[in-house]
Amino acid sequence: MKEIVEVIAKALVDRPEAVEVSEEEQERATLLRLHVAEDDMGKVIGKQGRIAKAMRTVVKAAATRENKKVTVEIQ
Repeated sequence: MKEIVEVIAKALVDRPEAVEVSEEEQERATLLRLHVAEDDMGKVIGKQGRIAKAMRTVVKAAATRENKKVTVEIQ
């Protein structure tokens, strides 16, 4: 899951070297934290959050195939 978020984010931003994805295992789910450069934040979130929502949908679909629950947090 981590790789999926990283590939999508790097394709969207101007500074792909600043993209970092950290993975944290919680009780019932996995939390993925996406860190991007401050000036790229709008590109990752998109108008009215559409890109962020699409990214979360893709990750959720991939996680469902593996019977996991994954949450994506953009920072």
